[in-house]
Amino acid sequence: MKNIGYVTFFQSEYPTLLKEIYDPPWILYFKGNDRYLAAKYCLSVVGTRHPSTSAYDHMKQVLSPLASFPITIVSGMALGVDTISHELMIREKGYTIAVLAYGLDHLYPVVLRHLKEKLEKSQLIVSEYPPYVKPKRWQFPERNRIISGLSAATLVVEAAYKSGSLITSECALQQGRDVFAFPGRISDSVAEGTNRLIQQGAKLILSSEDIIEEYLMRV
Repeated sequence: MKNIGYVTFFQSEYPTLLKEIYDPPWILYFKGNDRYLAAKYCLSVVGTRHPSTSAYDHMKQVLSPLASFPITIVSGMALGVDTISHELMIREKGYTIAVLAYGLDHLYPVVLRHLKEKLEKSQLIVSEYPPYVKPKRWQFPERNRIISGLSAATLVVEAAYKSGSLITSECALQQGRDVFAFPGRISDSVAEGTNRLIQQGAKLILSSEDIIEEYLMRV
């Protein structure tokens, strides 16, 4: 038994913030703990698939304390920053949602099978695509609007000047959501995108308190 459920735009269980975006999916398929659909405080975390050696330490320092708060981390279950985000929340017994760019019967890349199984067991995986839909390149940027749409803010950890992660930050801005970013050394290519975001007005994040205070202001 696949244990795949679904919720439509017209049902009360449909995520409230996602309902507010310009082009919400009419249906969300899900697997895992469906109570996460009602998560009140979500933070999307995105970044490069090839993070720097210091990215994990920075993410652990800033994101791990969030597990003690009712803040759900949303990401895309890709390699790199996405994987770190999900694994940190699982390890810290926090909350996380993975948004897939393909149907729930599939997996890309296959090396993430163990992570997907853990997310299905104790967290939540969602997709706008029916379970049988295979991964296709154009679906990945399309799903980014859902990652940002589920959250009040999107945190960009590391991103090159031309990065798919910046598509998610653009979606967040178009949806009227906040954008946060980690600063980086100007000589690091994976920090060029985040440094530019900060230059353009994204909130610079140095600690978990920087994020928590933003969410406490929403109470």
